[in-house]
Amino acid sequence: METLGDQLPLWSAVPFAALLIAVALLEVLAAGWWARLRNKALVVAALAVPAAAQLLLRHGGPEALTHSLAEYLSFVALLAALFVIAGGIEIRGSLAGTPLANAGMLAIGAVLANVIGTTGAAMLLIRPFLRANARRGTRAHLVVFFILIVANAGGLLTPIGDPPLYLGFLKGVPFDWTFRLWAPWLFVNGVLILIFNLIDQAVVNREERRDRDTGLMDELIAHQPLHLAGRRNLLLLAAVVLVLLAKGAVTLPHGLTELALLGIAYASYRLTPRAIHDGNHFTFGPIASVAVLFAGVFVTMTQPLLILNARADEIGLHHPWQYFWATGAVSSTLDNAPTYLAFTSVAAGQLGIGIGDPRYLADLTSTPDGNSLLFAIACGAVMMGSLTYLGNGPNLMVKEVAEHRGVRMPHFFAYAAIALLIMLPVLTATTYLFFPP
Repeated sequence: METLGDQLPLWSAVPFAALLIAVALLEVLAAGWWARLRNKALVVAALAVPAAAQLLLRHGGPEALTHSLAEYLSFVALLAALFVIAGGIEIRGSLAGTPLANAGMLAIGAVLANVIGTTGAAMLLIRPFLRANARRGTRAHLVVFFILIVANAGGLLTPIGDPPLYLGFLKGVPFDWTFRLWAPWLFVNGVLILIFNLIDQAVVNREERRDRDTGLMDELIAHQPLHLAGRRNLLLLAAVVLVLLAKGAVTLPHGLTELALLGIAYASYRLTPRAIHDGNHFTFGPIASVAVLFAGVFVTMTQPLLILNARADEIGLHHPWQYFWATGAVSSTLDNAPTYLAFTSVAAGQLGIGIGDPRYLADLTSTPDGNSLLFAIACGAVMMGSLTYLGNGPNLMVKEVAEHRGVRMPHFFAYAAIALLIMLPVLTATTYLFFPP
């Protein structure tokens, strides 16, 4: 039986590809212009409106578009809730800025990313992390590893952890399915933290030799007592988790989960003292930008997902290691959330699973082959979203905070080269351990 994906011409994917390319290029070539929310909205509208019009004129298209918009609302509601709650929690004071203490903070971030998301963990920890190392002369490597671990690879264990995994949850992946990713999570983050500790110790030793009379280690050991402000938001964070567990366990009326999440976000914003928001430099700008961009992504990706699912056998991917690297390569260049959906659509098509059902990934996880492919796709999307500033939303946020604090960060291509140099041996070892060819 011919599906909507069979009927759609290949050029239907042009708006989606154009949007992702525009995001990548404008972020680098016209950062000032692109920083304005209105300009983002104009680009999104110019590409999403024609894509939506094409679907509305196709048999079965309106239903597919409705599913995409419903998923968009669920996606943005969770991101907004986590963003607002994280903005209401402030870590005051700092740890010592020693290599061991820094490694410990990265380990904490890798765990915390699974509770409040990579965006929440990154925004919560980056400022105290930089404060702890304010006396250091060389700090860019600290931020690079922070992006690799806290803003990306750390968030592999729960659907809350990283946007691709939450999209999988919305598509039918059980909430606890991601727990089975604990082994690659432990290996990759453990190795990265070990590499970081060795590099950071070497940097400190070099700085001590260069400036013997400054008492650098004494300054690094000194720290301000830590204090967590906004603790009531921890209860609201627990409420978010309960809402998601309820969504996965029972069938709730459509929109109820989203209203609950937005209600929690509103409660957090109203209950948080302004001093905490000021201390976190909290504004709604970042989440508004994400909401606008992903409105375009969810609308324009509808056609390419249908096409990929219908023509999966023509893609040439068959084994988990191929999916791991293909997903990761695209995630590193473009955003990892739509990349995850693109390759799960291919995997489903190869196993004869259509994506007409909005929870089609439940069928993928019900087979051993489907589990293996999804395992590889999830790891590739989350781990390799760190290879460029554009691979995952928190990357640029962390870079901007670091530069605001006086850290001279590498430019786009220099960062990509550094991240690849660090990650390539780790990812190669991951392939042979978990996805052997």
